[in-house]
Amino acid sequence: MIEETETIEEFLARHSADVEEAVRKAAAAEIMPRFRRLAEHEVDQKAGPHDLVTDADRLAERYLTDTLGALLPGSVVVGEEAVHADPAVYEAIQGDAPVWIVDPVDGTRQFVHGDPGFCTLVALARHGVLLASWTYAPARDQLATAVRGRGAFLDGVRLRSGAPEPGRPLEVATSHPDYTTDEEKQALRGLWADGVAPRPCGSAGLEYLAIARGELDATVFCWEAAWDHAAGLLLVEEAGGTHQTLTGAPFRITGGNTLPFTTARDAATARRITDLLPAPETEGAPLAG
Repeated sequence: MIEETETIEEFLARHSADVEEAVRKAAAAEIMPRFRRLAEHEVDQKAGPHDLVTDADRLAERYLTDTLGALLPGSVVVGEEAVHADPAVYEAIQGDAPVWIVDPVDGTRQFVHGDPGFCTLVALARHGVLLASWTYAPARDQLATAVRGRGAFLDGVRLRSGAPEPGRPLEVATSHPDYTTDEEKQALRGLWADGVAPRPCGSAGLEYLAIARGELDATVFCWEAAWDHAAGLLLVEEAGGTHQTLTGAPFRITGGNTLPFTTARDAATARRITDLLPAPETEGAPLAG
């Protein structure tokens, strides 16, 4: 519980381990017991056949909502499934209260098909500024954390994204074709340039972790949903990477970004990738993706 005169930074110093424990417990109680054991009635569609939700998503988010809200009284929780049920919940990201941004199972499609490439994402933000994040891949038992100004870590080891090695194609993960419009597909075709090797994204959270580890050079995404991006963007920043929209401005979790946006191991790579993308005519939709 946060003390009346305690700052968010002091709260994090005292309670980061409690957040880690909550994330691990949510996975242990609600996600991993269902991994490769999902019954048909535990899987539903949302917007279409590629947009899936499971009992693991719902129950893990419920656990995290209750636990994180109690850990930091006065905070609010914006979770993917809560927003699906009530889009007005998303507005809390722009409010004055500290906000937990939660994706209980990032990579639900992989989870449903028995692929270990999924993770749980939690970020803490206030006034649109990301303060801390947790990325947990339970099938791999990997936990990445970041606190603004204090670095990024994977299982306690400092992460540094570095710069891509010269002389090889840039490896870039992009929005999956199943989740993009024809206009977005056209915009992404600019990446098929000499010296760039694009591939479809799996779990956004794990792609961001790969950038922070220096294993992936960049991502280019066409949607804004904060639960997919918040944790990973801070992780990349604290590892030395960067992110920018087509205008050159940093991506804002509060929305209104010019899409697609690029996240990369370093600023030079971000600029190089962005220069291959055409300027769109509209701003992004917060709940796309």
